[in-house]
Amino acid sequence: MAEPARKTSAAHPVEERIAALDWAAARTSLSERGYALTAPILAPEECASLAAMYAEATRFRSQIVMERYRFGVGDYKYFGDPLPEIVSSLRTSAYPHLAKLANQWAENLGDQSPGFPAEHKAFLKICHKAGQIKPTPLLLHYEAGGYNCLHQDIYGEVAFPLQMVFLLGQPGRDWEGGEFLLVEQQPRAQSKAEVVHADQGQAIVFTTRYRPVRGARGYYRVSMKHGVSRVHRGTRYTLGIIFHDAK
Repeated sequence: MAEPARKTSAAHPVEERIAALDWAAARTSLSERGYALTAPILAPEECASLAAMYAEATRFRSQIVMERYRFGVGDYKYFGDPLPEIVSSLRTSAYPHLAKLANQWAENLGDQSPGFPAEHKAFLKICHKAGQIKPTPLLLHYEAGGYNCLHQDIYGEVAFPLQMVFLLGQPGRDWEGGEFLLVEQQPRAQSKAEVVHADQGQAIVFTTRYRPVRGARGYYRVSMKHGVSRVHRGTRYTLGIIFHDAK
């Protein structure tokens, strides 16, 4: 999904911007590397508006201070219902494009489950039936010295295999360091790490916990974790879009 030079205008609805992305290229990149980088989706003013929400306590259902749980150094807040319109639109409009790949991955790995429905509303009904009723989109905040340990975002029995993170500021201007990290662990091999660089308004789409890799005897599951390297200067805000809800 390599068209990062395209400018994004806030005049176009989020759904149109999502639809205009090169999703075929994104699905190829996700299958080959476990992540894809989009063209700019959010305009600078939208990024600033989202980051400013962090100070509005009534928008969130909970806050996690990472140091308390040894997750890293920093904090994040989960949005409560109703989600901000732009967050809901991003989640709802991106899901159908990613559900196609999620179902292909499940087929590659021989999963006999019914699969992921085409619309996000239908998928949320599955989450809610399993007792997962809490929204999971979140804002993440790091100051200098902050970082996020390698992890996977699984909140219950039902989990969607892909998620997104949007940079709400510009690396090099608003913060130094704080790179997005992916680590892949193949069976009987040493771990492989990758640093993914993005600009303000772009999304990094990545695997929640695994991707299928073709081997001599068919596909096998490769585990992946993600995190954030230490921020050296400034303040780093990001928006995380997780498609399954939590218990």
